[in-house]
Formats: sequence, structure tokens, C-alpha cells
Amino acid sequence: MYLKSLVSVTILLLILTGITMAQYVNQNVGEAGSIDWSSQVVRATGIGAPNPNLPQAAQRASAIEAAKRVALRNLLETIQGMSINSETTVRNAMMENDVINTRVQGVVRGFTVVDTKYMSTGDIDVTVEMPITGALSDVLLPQQMGGTPISAGAAVPQGQLWPANRPVPEGYVLIAPASPGQTTTSSAGGGVYTGLVIDAKGLGIRPAMAPKIVDESGQEIYGSKYVSRDWAVKIGMVGYDKDVTRAKSNDRVTNNPLIVKGLKASGANKADIVVSNNDAALIRNTTANQNFLDKCKVMFIVD
Repeated sequence: MYLKSLVSVTILLLILTGITMAQYVNQNVGEAGSIDWSSQVVRATGIGAPNPNLPQAAQRASAIEAAKRVALRNLLETIQGMSINSETTVRNAMMENDVINTRVQGVVRGFTVVDTKYMSTGDIDVTVEMPITGALSDVLLPQQMGGTPISAGAAVPQGQLWPANRPVPEGYVLIAPASPGQTTTSSAGGGVYTGLVIDAKGLGIRPAMAPKIVDESGQEIYGSKYVSRDWAVKIGMVGYDKDVTRAKSNDRVTNNPLIVKGLKASGANKADIVVSNNDAALIRNTTANQNFLDKCKVMFIVD
């Protein structure tokens, strides 16, 4: 009876674990690495064998060190498979820039061992991970990010629109004026929006560190030039989830996000999202007086 109960509990735990993992946005890289874009963590495993030339007492430690070396190699390979944006992967960036290559190689060595399995053969299976945010993002995100929005409907001078033929000062971006009838408050909550959720289910979006939102003409609505670099390094430019309802309660955008439906994926890596011109105008109008884009309060809902 006890054995049957133990087996039942074990099966139930495995089922629940599988359901939980299925809710995350995961990208597998090779056979030994994965990227959890929901938790913003990169993981990899490595297997090490004991060195038979060492004394018996030292063989387990040697196997652990061997497993860590393999896991480190697999972790680096996994990170290289990540997309920085819709045009560039980490591997491309490392090949093109020796400084980035050296810094990534150094940052990856700061991994954390999260699981160690001891096999009957004497081999050791080690799982390591490291966050995408923080040190890794600091290396890979553009050094120049962010800009102070200027509303295209702002008084320049009082009562006039920003002239169409007048250059925009460096570090600033224009925001389109509100269309008649548009508001910056939520019809559901009656308060200001606290973030932006783009529903991109079914579009084939692939996660990236620095994706963009563009309108139908390709004009950027959200991207690296719109956000604070400090916030992007700290929490990532975009959060990823598979469920709109769950995303609405995510700390990144809670508790009253603006929800917009994406039209299609864009870019070579399919990381950017195109939204309708009407929705683009709504986003621009909404963010003209609110700074949630600057603080990366954006989530993409993907398959």
C-alpha cells in the first residue's frame, strides 16, 4: 500500500512538473542547453567521468570538475544560440566583436550549479544556469539606449505641432498625436495603463533580448532607443509568457496593462512584432504621458 501511494505521488509530481514547464517559454539549444525566456534563465548540463588514474577518494571530485567543464562549454553554446535582436545572434556578435567575445566568455564563468546527479556508473551529471539579465545583458545590449519622448502634438511653440521638416534633437523621439476619441486611460480599470501586453499567439514569434514593436510601415514604436538601459539590463526589455490572463497579473505589467493584438512577426530572426497602425497610434498616445515603456513594462504572448 505504501509503495503504491509513493508511486502515485511520484507520478502526480511528474505530471504537475510537466504542466508547469509547459507554461514557460522555452527554447532548446542542442541536446544539453535551454533558454527559459519566461524566467530569463539559461541552463545547460554536462556529464563528467571519474579519472581512473587518480586515487579512489579523489575520483568523484574529478568527475564533478569534468562535468562542470562540459556544462560550461554547453552553457556558452546555448548562449551563442540566443537572438540579441531580430537581425543578430549572440554568436554573430561574438564573431564580429572581440571585446564582446572576451566579455561573454568571462561572464559565463559566473554560472551557478543548480543540480548534481550521481550515476551508478560513477559519472556525474551537473546542471548549471545563469540569468540573461544582469551581467550578460550588460555585455550584449546596445551601449546607447533610451531617449526622452517628445509628443508630436506638443506645443513647439505653444499651440503648434513639431514642424515636419525640423530635425529632432539627438536623444529624442517623436510620438504621434492622439487620434480623436483616443484616451490614455483603461476602459476596464478606469486608471492609467501600467504596462503593455502584445498578444502574438500564432505569429511564430521567436524570443530575443532586444525585440521591437513596429507599425505597418515599419516605424518603430518600442525598441532599444525607447528604454532606460538600466531597466533593460535589470529586468530585460521584454517579458515572455504563453497566456494573456496570466501575463496581466505579472509584476512587470500589473495591474492594468494595455493589451494589443499583433499582426505578424518581422525581421530575419522573427523577433519583432508588427501591430496595426491604429494600435500603434493608441500605444504612442498612451505613452505620451506615461513612462512604462521606458521601464520595460512590456510583455509578449507567444506560442
